[in-house]
Amino acid sequence: MPEGPRASSRQPGLREVLLVAGLVVLVVLAADALTGVLPTDIRNVIVHTPLAITVLVLGTAFVLWRILRAPKP
Repeated sequence: MPEGPRASSRQPGLREVLLVAGLVVLVVLAADALTGVLPTDIRNVIVHTPLAITVLVLGTAFVLWRILRAPKP
């Protein structure tokens, strides 16, 4: 009988999850601070166009691609 998918022997713990979440918050706050010091024309392009959404979608796709391409244990 074929076996179902196995769980990885190495699961991230609470510490790793909180570390990644904290890093994400720091990156978002840094991006917000950087946007605040940009010239008005550039700031308007970033705030009033789907540029941020595009960057988030591409970043998420890259992370998922890396997870899927990770070497098998």
